Amino acid sequence: MTSLREPPKKRRTSPVPIPGMAANSKHSSVQIGLVGTILAHVLILVLAPYLFRMEHGGVPATLEKQPDPFEIELGPELTEDEVPEPDPFKFLETNPDAPDNEPDSTDAFSDRNQQAAQEEESEDMSGDRPVLEGQTEIESERIVSGQLTPIIPPAPSAPPTPEEEPTDAVEESTQVQREQIPLSGFEDDMDAATDGIGTKATQLAEGNAEAEEYVEGIKDAPIVDGPTSPSPQINPQVPRPRPSLQKRARPAIFSQNNVGTDNIGPIGLDARWSEYGQYLQELIETVQSQWDRILIQSKVYPKSGSKVIVSFILNDQGEITRILGVDGSGNDLAKQNCVSAITDRAPYGEWTTDMKTVLGEQQQMTFTFYYQ
Repeated sequence: MTSLREPPKKRRTSPVPIPGMAANSKHSSVQIGLVGTILAHVLILVLAPYLFRMEHGGVPATLEKQPDPFEIELGPELTEDEVPEPDPFKFLETNPDAPDNEPDSTDAFSDRNQQAAQEEESEDMSGDRPVLEGQTEIESERIVSGQLTPIIPPAPSAPPTPEEEPTDAVEESTQVQREQIPLSGFEDDMDAATDGIGTKATQLAEGNAEAEEYVEGIKDAPIVDGPTSPSPQINPQVPRPRPSLQKRARPAIFSQNNVGTDNIGPIGLDARWSEYGQYLQELIETVQSQWDRILIQSKVYPKSGSKVIVSFILNDQGEITRILGVDGSGNDLAKQNCVSAITDRAPYGEWTTDMKTVLGEQQQMTFTFYYQ
């Protein structure tokens, strides 16, 4: 006997709900499609730059060899004599009393040719500057100091003389007039004899070459100091000031330098002449003279030890176009004096054609003033 069995029913399984998804199949498919679309767009945005750089061969450009940087092609090799020297770019104030002597090599320029030297030997002579005793707080390239404007010292006062009663002879001698006889010329006395050696004798005439006309007086009287005296009277109690030759150079502050140079001679620096160097030296000396004049005429002197730094623009016409900045430890008066020293004497003259070619239309400069 056979019995018929019904085929087993298929078990219906409900979809597993995804967190954040709707349980309804219709709504969940819509959400899955939306998420897939967003992921596709994000992937396209990320890979788009990479895909656009793909070349026809399908190899990314980033994997290929990058282009070489630009190359510098050197000229033909020159001999030692043909190698041009670099243009100097550092200005130095040299010693105006040192002889003209062009240095072998230097990157500095000035208003004259000069070689580094010092007057005496030093322990270390391996440097390129002369040995100097100076300050360690201030950096200065100066090697000589002087004065541009002559300073007239006050007349020395006569020291007190001991009170002595003058004798009558002294009083009389100071009141008498010395006789002055002008020269009357020379006379030649020739020997009239024909035998013997001929001679020509000239007798010095009596008189004084500085006397223009005869002045009556005593022959051996002391010289009277006055408009008619041939020479001024010298007072042994008040010696005259000894004449001195003042070095024509700006006042300077020296920096300490213990390493000297092996060249012995007048103190100097390695520098080569240029038109720009000569122009700058004249400009600096003009500013120095004007600054000295302002300080002499001013009734108030700034505090000693003050420093003022002025930066400005000088154009190719020698004009101060603008003041870039004024800084330092000086007060307003000290700063104003320095600015006036620069601007009062401008313009300083037009640049030459060669200077314009090298420097352009303008140059920035910085001057530092020290009040001592």
